[in-house]
Amino acid sequence: MLKKSSLVLWGAALFVAWNGLLLLFLWSRPPSSASSSSSSSSAERGRLTEEVIRLAQDAETELERQKELLRQIHRYSGLWGRRRAPQKPPQTPSPPPAAPEGDATVLPVLVMACDRSTVRRCLDKLLRYRPSAQRFPVIVSQDCGHAETARVIASYGDAVAHIRQPELGDIPVPAEHRKFQGYYKIARHYRWALGQIFRTFRYRAAIVVEDDLEVAPDFFEYFQAAFPLLLSDRSLWCVSAWNDNGKEQMVDAGQAELLYRTDFFPGLGWLLLAELWDELEPKWPRAFWDDWMRQPEQRRGRSCIRPEVSRTMTFGRKGVSHGQFFDQYLKFIKLNDRFVPFTRLDLSYLKKEEYERSFLPRVYAAPEVRVEELQGNQRRELGAVRVQYTGRDSFKAFAKALGLMDDLKSGVPRAGYRGIVSFVYRGRRVYLAPPSDWTGYDPSWS
Repeated sequence: MLKKSSLVLWGAALFVAWNGLLLLFLWSRPPSSASSSSSSSSAERGRLTEEVIRLAQDAETELERQKELLRQIHRYSGLWGRRRAPQKPPQTPSPPPAAPEGDATVLPVLVMACDRSTVRRCLDKLLRYRPSAQRFPVIVSQDCGHAETARVIASYGDAVAHIRQPELGDIPVPAEHRKFQGYYKIARHYRWALGQIFRTFRYRAAIVVEDDLEVAPDFFEYFQAAFPLLLSDRSLWCVSAWNDNGKEQMVDAGQAELLYRTDFFPGLGWLLLAELWDELEPKWPRAFWDDWMRQPEQRRGRSCIRPEVSRTMTFGRKGVSHGQFFDQYLKFIKLNDRFVPFTRLDLSYLKKEEYERSFLPRVYAAPEVRVEELQGNQRRELGAVRVQYTGRDSFKAFAKALGLMDDLKSGVPRAGYRGIVSFVYRGRRVYLAPPSDWTGYDPSWS
């Protein structure tokens, strides 16, 4: 914009200066002498007339040059403005220009959509809170071919890019999986859409959300700050905006800046690198992709970052899971409403070595109490406390009694790190933890 303004001012100054010189020339001409002969006066007038005509022609030529310059400024400023907005890619789009590394890397938001016209709620918040259209282009990938949802997406014009999954037919599945056809289609859509992001557009990383998620005011700030951590710490494989146990009464909203490592893949608003897609794409599953991500063969001992207070919430009760967990847990998730300037905070405490030096001693230094004492709101003088489980059954019993999600995936509890789940119960910090000599997850606990 500064470049455009300076060119316009230069053109205007040139126009004024040229015409000023013309007037100065005419005014500075000496008047003809009264004693001159009529022939010399006539010659003088002729020369003056020719000079004025020549100057006028030169001025006209210069004005045409200036008009052409202004037309070029207008044309290129329009192109420049369109480059700043996220473009709607064609079905076979060309790769975007290479983005700089580090904090300036473009982080596209991939919105996975199907037949929910309520995707408008998701898109409205994304566009409202994103700090830069150039840094965070929004790309909606639509499956299902649902016309009303397509019209809603199209109504945003160039503010979002709209790509469409080309394969919409049913997928051959085993007879016992016919009722899970939707899960097969979702896995197929994810594979295609992530392929577009990393193979066609060739982005360095991407934030994935679904069409039934609403984001927090600091959603983009959170991912922008965590991205360098994901690049530098190879013991991490994702950053998630979601806390599985993030119900309002189970989080400390006054510590909205608090982040954790977790061995459980949370999804529901998550950041991954292109290198991870290189690893996952060749073996991508035909169905149940999120639970597949939680298997030891995919996780490979790596963790994700997750927040104390979720930066996403789901409003989609209806879906292929038929509202599983929605009425009991998901609709009560607390969405952060206070902006945290994560990019100005030191997040180095989340690196594996430093995190284990601080988090594990804090957990096992907390006094051990029984679930009954917690439920009776006893021993409040102890502050943060620990409840210890020793096996699958005791974990599930304690989790259910304390209001946590009690399911395990490949032996990993939701939001857990080294088997430890941190949460708030009746206003105080509680760690549901295995013994301190914990040796690893047991996949048979699933």
